[in-house]
Amino acid sequence: MSPRFVPPSEPPDETRPDRGASSNARGVKPARLRLHGRRRGRRLRAGRQGLTATLLPELRVPLALPGPLDPAALFPFKPREVRLEIGFGAGEHLAHQAKADPDIGFVGCEVFVNGIAALLARVKAENLGNVRILDDDVRLLLGRLPEASLDRVVALFSDPWPKTRHHRRRLIQQDSLDEFARVLKDGGEFRFATDDMGYARWTLLRCLGHPAFAWAARGPQDWRARPQDQPQTRYEAKARARGRACVYLVFQRVPREAEGLPRPPSGDI
Repeated sequence: MSPRFVPPSEPPDETRPDRGASSNARGVKPARLRLHGRRRGRRLRAGRQGLTATLLPELRVPLALPGPLDPAALFPFKPREVRLEIGFGAGEHLAHQAKADPDIGFVGCEVFVNGIAALLARVKAENLGNVRILDDDVRLLLGRLPEASLDRVVALFSDPWPKTRHHRRRLIQQDSLDEFARVLKDGGEFRFATDDMGYARWTLLRCLGHPAFAWAARGPQDWRARPQDQPQTRYEAKARARGRACVYLVFQRVPREAEGLPRPPSGDI
């Protein structure tokens, strides 16, 4: 049976990540960043090693440049939209979206070297000119982005860190949602997917309690079914093969002038 969501009434806690804030364009003093999880897997084949040495430097987000970083300026054309995917895995979703919408700029963030190499292979094979990559902690980028500079933020099947003592390592925290709200344009989207029901409830609770986000679901099918433009990723396929249900949450960025105003309740969906 699929899980049934009832929006919680209690406000979210103020759990903070244990890895400090990134340096940013607003003068906040940087703290030491800690990354959790693997950065490398099996040894890369020679072809993919070559791509990390030649193609990655061409696509890498230039964090070394001083000051704010306009994501639209990363591309050799004026993109209709700019979207950020955090933790793109092997790049199936990002490459699919980039091929379907060549006039949209896609920035992917991933620290797992094998996943980066897999995306580079897709970029080369499909000749995708609208993809840029950050092979480092996304917080280093978020703090540099101007306000209202992104149209969509995507986080698909990020590590749920199921043990209670590790919950502070989860991507979705009050701080990260504050940054997503800052960099998203009014009406922009935050898309989240997971096969961990505890993490799904955690994310729903915090997003519903955030004044900048409104849950876009109007019925159960909206969170039980994958968005139509979103392909199945390898991780999602493995989760379904194990009999695990997947949850797809879409939140819209509330117009800035409407933050804090009463909104219709989501109801029992």
